[in-house]
Amino acid sequence: MASFLRYDGPVQEQKKTYIGILFILGSIGFITVIDTAAKYMTASLPPLQVVWGYFFGIFASLCLLAATKGSRLPRLLATRRPLLHIGRAGLLIASISLLFFALKFMTLADATAISFTSPLFITLLAIPILGERVDRARWLAVLGGLCGVLVMVRPGSGLADWISLLPLLGAVAFAAFQIATRLLAATETTFATLFYTGLFGLLWSSIALPFVWVSPETWHWLAFLVQGALGVAAHLCMIKAFEAAEASLLAPFNYSKIIWAAATGYLVFGDIPTLNTLAGAAIIAMAGLFVMLHERRNG
Repeated sequence: MASFLRYDGPVQEQKKTYIGILFILGSIGFITVIDTAAKYMTASLPPLQVVWGYFFGIFASLCLLAATKGSRLPRLLATRRPLLHIGRAGLLIASISLLFFALKFMTLADATAISFTSPLFITLLAIPILGERVDRARWLAVLGGLCGVLVMVRPGSGLADWISLLPLLGAVAFAAFQIATRLLAATETTFATLFYTGLFGLLWSSIALPFVWVSPETWHWLAFLVQGALGVAAHLCMIKAFEAAEASLLAPFNYSKIIWAAATGYLVFGDIPTLNTLAGAAIIAMAGLFVMLHERRNG
């Protein structure tokens, strides 16, 4: 495994980039499954409680993993950036909560379209915070992916300005969350980043819990645990992705969530993709393929 993770030379750098892309695609796929499950649960539980249950499941899964680490656990949990861990978890809570609250007043299509501005903010933030050089090809890929999303969801008009700001702020929070992931990947162990995501995410989400609590049924608790296990897998893939590739390079592949959502909608709800969905998916795929070919040619 150690030799596999040593990257030296253009060919190995290309492999590293492709691995990062595969990990970010896997992470978004897991997140889509989690969102699908949450859609069922919000019919019987408040959205903020569903968010709390998700982090409860993540933390429970991580505690089980921690029990297998034995004497290595203190070393694996050592961190030089506790405040960044706390802030990163808060950004994730803000992103999820803002989107859920926006859906009370907006259609799913409108909220999704606005929230998918996140890759643009990732690319913008990567320049001053990470010092990444964002070339024309990456900008074109991000903008092309955004065009694909707009073709698919066809956002409407006439929304109140303050409501429209909610998913936009959520997109900014999620972009900052991914930038923080990139920063932590340089110094922290994968397990530490995962563990503190679960721990501080649970603490942040518990703040509002006394005001919204509804007694969960048995299947709710089981769903929390399953969602948590999938969440651990999603965050593990995201951390690995940012260890392997730059944030601005990975940004266009965030758009793949809409493709995952279309597939899940067909398999779970029987929703047949429209012509707009297929056309938008094609644009998104071409944007991702374009940036991959660009990196290969210039690697």
